[in-house]
Formats: sequence, structure tokens, C-alpha cells
Amino acid sequence: MGTEGIEQAGMGTEGIEQAGMGTEAVEPAGLEPAGLRTAGTGTEGIEPAGKGTEGIELAGLEPAGLGIAEMEPAGLEPAEMEPAREAEEPPGSPALPAEAPQGGPPVAALSGEGALPGREREREQERGRRGAGAPGSAGRAARGRARRAPGRRSGAESARRPGVTVDSSKAKTSLEALKISLRQLRWKEFPFGRRLPCDIYWHGVSFHDSNIFSGQVNKFPGMTETVRKITLSRAMRTMRDLFPLEYNFYPRSWILPEELPLFVAEVRTMKDSNPSWKPTFIVKPDGGCQGDGIYLIKDPSDIRLTGSIQSRPAVVQEYICKPLLVDKLKFDIRLYVLLKSLEPLEIYIAKDGLSRFCTEPYQEPTLKNLHQVFMHLTNYSLNIHSGNFIHSASANTGSKRTFSSILCRLSSRGADVKKLWSDIISLVIKTIIALTPELKVYYQSDIPAGKPGPTCFQILGFDILLMKDLKPVLLEVNANPSMRIEHEQELSPGVFENVPSPVDEKVKVAVIRDTLRLMDPQKKKRKDTQCQSPEQAPGASEEPPDAAPSAEAALPSLCLKQVFPKYARHFSYLRLVDRVAALFIRFLGVKGTTKLGPTGFRTFIRNCKLSNSNFSMAAVDILYIDITRRWNSMGIDHKESGNPGMCLQAFVEAFFCLAQKKYKALPLHKQVLSLLELCECRLAALHGKRLVWGCGLAQPRGALRATGTAPGPGPARPHGHQVLRLQKSSHQLRALMCRDRTGS
Repeated sequence: MGTEGIEQAGMGTEGIEQAGMGTEAVEPAGLEPAGLRTAGTGTEGIEPAGKGTEGIELAGLEPAGLGIAEMEPAGLEPAEMEPAREAEEPPGSPALPAEAPQGGPPVAALSGEGALPGREREREQERGRRGAGAPGSAGRAARGRARRAPGRRSGAESARRPGVTVDSSKAKTSLEALKISLRQLRWKEFPFGRRLPCDIYWHGVSFHDSNIFSGQVNKFPGMTETVRKITLSRAMRTMRDLFPLEYNFYPRSWILPEELPLFVAEVRTMKDSNPSWKPTFIVKPDGGCQGDGIYLIKDPSDIRLTGSIQSRPAVVQEYICKPLLVDKLKFDIRLYVLLKSLEPLEIYIAKDGLSRFCTEPYQEPTLKNLHQVFMHLTNYSLNIHSGNFIHSASANTGSKRTFSSILCRLSSRGADVKKLWSDIISLVIKTIIALTPELKVYYQSDIPAGKPGPTCFQILGFDILLMKDLKPVLLEVNANPSMRIEHEQELSPGVFENVPSPVDEKVKVAVIRDTLRLMDPQKKKRKDTQCQSPEQAPGASEEPPDAAPSAEAALPSLCLKQVFPKYARHFSYLRLVDRVAALFIRFLGVKGTTKLGPTGFRTFIRNCKLSNSNFSMAAVDILYIDITRRWNSMGIDHKESGNPGMCLQAFVEAFFCLAQKKYKALPLHKQVLSLLELCECRLAALHGKRLVWGCGLAQPRGALRATGTAPGPGPARPHGHQVLRLQKSSHQLRALMCRDRTGS
């Protein structure tokens, strides 16, 4: 299945069209509804002008478990997404101002200086406002109240308020888009770093700076490892085992080399049961990027069993042979997703993305065309070398276009664009839910609770392929999607220059700028100040009419729209592995580690009271050793390969095994849910006992009243009959201790 067109971490420059990009609507001519028919057509994709639209069969667009009804009963039409309107206007891609609005500040100063109106004019305005104040003591009193009230500054004082500081010294290929965004926001950039702490640190590749103790960083620790092909495939397989219908948007995958015998056996079984089945598979190296090492095969025997498969693990997937075509070309979609926080989970999706095209007309894979990468793989880094690659100044033509232009084209032919957006939102949320457990383990390892450190956010690149029935299929998730807004153009043999790409700039600058707007630390400070400030005098907080216009007021509306927790009620039931990961982290014991030792595993079993006559502690040790030894032999943990403990994925397998032993008659997701509820209940009861016992033994007799509350400040304690029962146990324990001391 396709990894076609995927950009991975550290990927090179993205494709780029000439300047002068237009936003004109896509003309209906060229969309071939025949390309949306059932499998087996030979020239699927986009039909010349004059064809009808009857070929688009919308009845088949409702895959099980991913329908609109699952997103929102009313049909998922948040003001945020408004897919129908987006089909008419390119969604979420406002025209970026090339310069500051009239009357605003100049755009040039990167260091932050000169980003405000002239100092002299500010002083004159300030003197004028002071002179126009209320005369006499009443005026002085009013001005005094305004000075004392926090946050009640005049326009000139607001202009002099310190701006947000951004360290861009490690931005790398995203630097140009970041600079444009900072100029539009009028924030202060430090391109060579800064001795003092900055509000935001923008890294180009990964979270790799251990000297940041405050502020915000645009990378999560462990994200690169979490979205690698093997780790992603394992996470999606775990979720598919729990919820088969909800996770049918990811291709069936096998891990090489350890699952090669399983892959061969399953393919042989499927061929025996269906002799007409002629599959195609795609092999993708685990750490590959820019299309490196990707190839297609028709049979498991075609896998290149060289030394590299041992030193460079890979994923083999079913290849999508019947994708949706536009202009008879295969394409994929790059959507940008902002993971704003892990706890609580916040997800935003950009309303526009990029559509990246192959450069040769598509044909279904055969032994003759299997190696034609320009036909089957949509990677920009591959197709840029094709003589058919087109750098276009328009968002609607060329080898790289906006996703909104594709939506316009589909909508003009009657496709249900609203449902397509609903399915894409569902795909993104479910994928993030599958990734967050592993990510939380890495996060607590690098930034343990109680240790000073930054908060994190990250822009992810989702690579999605549309099938003929408009069902979205996830190809990959990129931790470091390319944010370059220019491409190299060869002037003469061996001589290149960077040429701006309007398509890339339109989409990527908006994503970076609006990410920064959402992460603005001063917004939170202003909200906190307003909440803590006393009641204001009437009119004291109002800005004067001649106050300088804010940068926010001059910007377009946000292109990033929240989808979680907005739609949390539709997806919270899927977060079972997240709760298993919380148990895993609880029993890790040592801060900074990502693996559970045998003592921690035994403590988990003992505290949750999971051992009995049928499952002794000796059996617990055997289970731990067997699962841990097998997972460590795979050698996929890139951070603690020398640590022989149990990783999260191994713990999840062990937890599933315990659930199946205890609740044999239930389906897997109900088995896991039942065991989770049992463990959480017993751990909560144990925690309550420890609180009451600790308080009861530390206080004199009678200090714990029968009301169920403990004297003095402290954490909340259990109430009601449970507390009375625990208090009784604590009194009995003290009586036993007294008898021991007296020798009775």
C-alpha cells in the first residue's frame, strides 16, 4: 500500500512553483467522474471537458465506523471547518499581507527594533492624552486608578509593552517562513540565540536542547521515534485489535525482518482462499526519507533479502492500486496538524494543505511498470527530478497545488466534500490517540513532573491518500514536515538559485504564524491578569480612540481549527491504551526512564491484586521475562536499547494477556476496559487507605472525626462509609501497636 509521496523527518526542499500564484477557481473541465467509479477502470481519474458528473457515486462514501454520524449527529459543521463554504473559497488560506497595513509599523526589523511607531509620535500622543485628562483632583484620581489597575495601559504604553521573544537559531529549513510570520506578528526574533530565556524556542528537527528550563519549544521529546514507520504501525495495529472498524484507514502492515515468515504465510493463505487476488506491496525502510529505499513488489519472494534488511528494518504494506486521480495523475495530500498539548489533549487542523502529484500518468501496477517511481510515488524529492515536473504560479495547476483547489474541483462535480472533511478529522484524531501513549512516556522521561522544563507543542505533517470512493487512507505521519517556501532552480549546468514558491508560502506561513498566535504566552498572561485584577472603574480599561492598532487586528482569521477536545465525546472511548500507559508510568519508579523493571511489574500486580491461586507470582515473573526478552530482541527502542526492562508496547501486550485470562468471554476491548476499571478502582482504594492511615497515625486520638474529614489543610480524602471503615482499621492498628509496646 502506499507510502507514496511521503516526506519524513529531515526531508529536503518541497516543491515549489513560480511567483504570482493565482487563486482563481478551478474550471469544471478536467474532472473525470469515471475516476470515482468502482475498481477495474483503465483510465480512471479526471475526464476531459464535456463529460457528465453521473459517475460520482456518493452512496458508497460511508465507510463503516467513520461516518459523519460518528463525528457529530448534525453532520460536523463547526464554524471552524465549514467544508461546504471551503469548497467555494480555498479554506483556511487567507492572503498573507506582503507588508504591514497602512498606518502600521514597518516590516523590516527582524531583531524587533523599529517594530513600533515612532517614539516621538508616541510621546506626543501620551502628552496629549495626559493634557486631555479630567481637570483637578477628580482627574488626578481617575488617572491614579488607571495607573494602579493592572493591564489598563494607554495605546502608546501598550505599544511599548515587551513583545514575545523567539529564539530561531535552530530553525533550519523553516527559517524563512518563520521570519515572515514573526514580522507579521511584530514579535522579536533572536536569530543567534539569547543569553536570557526566550518565550518560544523554534527547532527545525527535534527536541534536543537540555538547557531550556522555561518557555515553550515547538518539538515534543520522543516525537521522531514515535512516528517512525515501525512504531506507528505497531501503535495502529494495537488500536485495530481493540477497535477493528474505527482503525480501518491504515494499510495492513508487517514488520521486517521479524515478521517476514508471518507475512509469507498470510499472503499464501489469502492467495489460496482467493486465487484471483493479485496484490501489490510496498516496502518502506523504517528510517527512510525522501523516498529513499522504497520499492514495490508483487510477491513476498521479491523482498530484497540483503544485509541491509537486518541492519535497516522496514515495513511492508498493501499498496493502494486504485487511488483517486486528477488529470490522470496520482497525488497525495499533506495536511498540517498542530498538537498544542498532551495533557489535556488539544489538536488543531489546518484548513488547507498541499496536494503533491506524480509526474507520469497512473496505471495499475504490473511487472512492467512496477519500477516507475514517477508514476507510483508522489514524493516531491523524487518527482522534482522528472522532466515533467511543473513549477506553477497557480494554486490550481502544476505538480504541487493547494488541497483547497482539489476540494473546489470535487465539489463542482457534486462530491460530498463535507463528509470528506469529516472523515479526515476522524482519521487525524484517531491517529493522535494511537500515538499519545508512547509520547507521554517519552515526555515524562525528558521532562519529569516537578523538574523545571519547557512546555511543548508541535506541527505534524499527515500524508493522506484518497481512494476512488473518497475514503482517506493514512500513509505516514511526519514529525518534521518540510516548511521551506522556496525551491532550487537550475540557471545553468551546476548553477542553482532559490526561487520563491507562492503555493508553499501561502499554506506554510499561515500554519506557522497561526501556530504562534495560538501559543502566544502573553495572551495567557493578559487573561490571568484580567481574572486577578479588582473591579475596574467605568471606562478605565477602555483603549483610547487613538491607540495604536494591534498586530492581531491586522491579521487574517486563524487557519487552524480545533478538533479536540471539541469532538472529544465522539472519541474518548478509544483512549484505552492511554489509560494503560498511565498505569505504566505510575509504576516506573525511577524518573527519566522509559522501561519498567521486574520489581515495578511485580508491584503493579500486587497493588492491583491480580495474582491468585491460578496466577501465582512465579507465573507473573515468567510472563514478564518472556514478553520483555522478545521485545528487547527486536531492538527497536532507539533511546534505551541497553536497558533490559519492559517498554510500553511490551507492557500493553502483557496487560492484554492479563485481561484475556481474567475475562475470557468478552471481546478484547471490553476485556481491557474491565481490567482497567478494576486496577484503577483498587489503586484508588489503596491510595485512600494510605492517606487515612497516614493522617490517623500522625494525629492524636480522636483527631479524625466521624464526619469523614481530616483536620487541617491537605489533599482531598475519601468521604462517607468508606472513610469510617478505614478509620476503624486505623484505630485497630493503633491498638495493636499499643499492645505490642506494653507486652500484653
